[in-house]
Amino acid sequence: MFEIGNSLREARLRQQLDFPELEQQTKIRAKYLKALEAEDFDVLPAPTYVKGFLRNYADALGLEGQLYVDEYNSRFVTGEEDVPLRPRDYQRRPQPLGPRFEARAVLLAVGGIAVVVALVIGGWKWGSSNSPQVQGVNSPTQTIAKKRHKKPARPMARLVLTATNGDCWLNVRAGSAAGPQKFIGTLAQGHQLPFTSRPYLFRRLWFTASKPQNLVAKLNGRIVVIPGAAKGKPEQLLVTPTSIRKAPPAI
Repeated sequence: MFEIGNSLREARLRQQLDFPELEQQTKIRAKYLKALEAEDFDVLPAPTYVKGFLRNYADALGLEGQLYVDEYNSRFVTGEEDVPLRPRDYQRRPQPLGPRFEARAVLLAVGGIAVVVALVIGGWKWGSSNSPQVQGVNSPTQTIAKKRHKKPARPMARLVLTATNGDCWLNVRAGSAAGPQKFIGTLAQGHQLPFTSRPYLFRRLWFTASKPQNLVAKLNGRIVVIPGAAKGKPEQLLVTPTSIRKAPPAI
């Protein structure tokens, strides 16, 4: 069992993220994000919304969203079926439409169908593989040039460290043992520590783990074996977007 709200808040503060930025990223209103961190779940419309918002918020912070949903179910769901509440604006029963309005709606629908059919027939009649090539509009040379100049997207990288078998002291730095420090302290059992390519934009992470045997590492959603974890001795490790390996000795 872990504290849902405090874990979310710690992850947000650790990554120096603000509610407006997270609201834009998750499409969840800021007041609901604050309610999740305060575990004030009555603010949300229904348990179904709580689960969905929890999963999306945790994933946006680089955490495992399903763990938070499971924790919420074990503590707050009583086994009754979750029925989403309808927004207040839709509680009133709609008034029946008059015959005049219905007749206008039918005429508009028929007119719209006629326009669509005319466009389809016209496109079938005039469209063919022999259509003239207009320089600057549908020129194959221009299309190929655009594809050549398109820059490849930078691959995303996400590392999530979870203390499963006990506490583990960590010292995490960007790039090397002398790089900027990203985290130092004890990761308590049952807690997670995420590092993503946003906002850190890291290419490599260097970290020391006092008890690597207590850690589970996920890299881009895939569990990765931590080198030397079976020995139970402190290890200095290097993380790239594709692997975790022992850090080379300092020169």
